[in-house]
Amino acid sequence: MAKESLQLNFKHVQTANNLSDLEKEQKIIDRAPFVKLKIRDAKILDSIQGREICDKCYKSRKFFCYSCCTPVIDERYIPRVKLPIKIDIIKHPREIDGKSTAIHAALIAPEDVRIYTYPEFPEILVDDKVVLIFPSKTACSIEDLFTRKVDHGGHSKEQRIHNEFPITRAIFIDSTWHQTKSIYKDPRLRELDCVVLKSRISQFWRHQKSSPRWYLATIEAIHQFLVELHTNAFGALENYSAEPLEAVEAENPTEDIAESFLTHKYSGQYDNLLYFFKYMYEKIHSIYDHDKLWAYKRPLI
Repeated sequence: MAKESLQLNFKHVQTANNLSDLEKEQKIIDRAPFVKLKIRDAKILDSIQGREICDKCYKSRKFFCYSCCTPVIDERYIPRVKLPIKIDIIKHPREIDGKSTAIHAALIAPEDVRIYTYPEFPEILVDDKVVLIFPSKTACSIEDLFTRKVDHGGHSKEQRIHNEFPITRAIFIDSTWHQTKSIYKDPRLRELDCVVLKSRISQFWRHQKSSPRWYLATIEAIHQFLVELHTNAFGALENYSAEPLEAVEAENPTEDIAESFLTHKYSGQYDNLLYFFKYMYEKIHSIYDHDKLWAYKRPLI
């Protein structure tokens, strides 16, 4: 997949004319936002009737318990994804569990994703190379992570990192924008290097007042971050979505992905993170007109 298939060029939107071009481009993307991604068909979820009782909290849930982060249906209905780094999600205590997409990551990549409710905080080890996904004033791009300074004959020289990941862990804040700023004040987070994502427009159907569409839902941000991270490390196959997903899954079962798939060019390794997101998006859009939903009337940038 070429980078431009998922990314929008925000460097050239300084004028009204360019912004209009961006809006036109986004309207085209909005017609089929997942067409270039390799996501398992979720129609099988339609065959699941009624709700189930969560074994942990005994509450009635559909598909999964968003309070306990566990599925309430057979796990064969849920794709599994292996991630190249660990993902920690810090959720604001006032964030409503049932409205958050963070649970999607924990269900689909349970070995690599953990959710904490603030002030609970992930343990960061000495050897961890950690970044916080947050648009601080000093935040860098993902591409910047792949440049490091090395001593060259007494002089500092920049060196590009290839074929490896420059970090071992990424932290995301799951909350509204105003809640996020309050969590970011925590000194434990202020010490971390920040990374900003400005290369995708959100398809989240929930409206957030006074926020542009480049503010992504948590699961969108995690997916976008991993795609860009992987592409910068190993490159990407163009038009990879043309290959049937079943063939890829058959050749690369979940337990083998860490050894092979995660060091190949990007070809959809993390797209299934959007499995539930795409399913719910399509359900919403089968009921409501896209252009009439307030979430999609927000400014793009």
